[in-house]
Amino acid sequence: MKKQQGSELFSAIVAAPFGAVGVRTEAGLLRELVYLPPHFHEKEAQDAVAERAAEQLSRYFADPAYRFDLALAPVGSAYQQRVWAAIASIPRGQVRTYGDVARLIGSAPRAVGQACGANWFPLVIPCHRVTAAGGLGGFANHDDGNGFHLGVKRWLLAHEGVEAYS
Repeated sequence: MKKQQGSELFSAIVAAPFGAVGVRTEAGLLRELVYLPPHFHEKEAQDAVAERAAEQLSRYFADPAYRFDLALAPVGSAYQQRVWAAIASIPRGQVRTYGDVARLIGSAPRAVGQACGANWFPLVIPCHRVTAAGGLGGFANHDDGNGFHLGVKRWLLAHEGVEAYS
């Protein structure tokens, strides 16, 4: 069987209802989660951290109330970490606008959006719960109209019970 191009970048690839999620690990920590389109095939976990992440991702896809418990690599600036902490506090089934998060941390909406796009751990840090004031907004540093990434955001919000964007 021919090896799928790009799969070597990941310690595991987990099937998702919208495609797949690539899992990268490093030094016993989760290094990154990446949304992947449907043509990526599953890849068995290559280490214990990837196995734990894959199991937790599957549990979340089955139950949106599932809470992740993964050791994350230290990444991001102090500002990004403030934004990510604010995003992590948004309850499942709710959304906040970029402006809401900006007001909470004393920043600007555009800067919050940039920090959202720089999130290394989507799903664990639920940046899909942050929307624009007048609609869905961008996602995962992609503003692709009705493309793949916004489809992922719509699916995640609907999975968590947010109907307004489906």
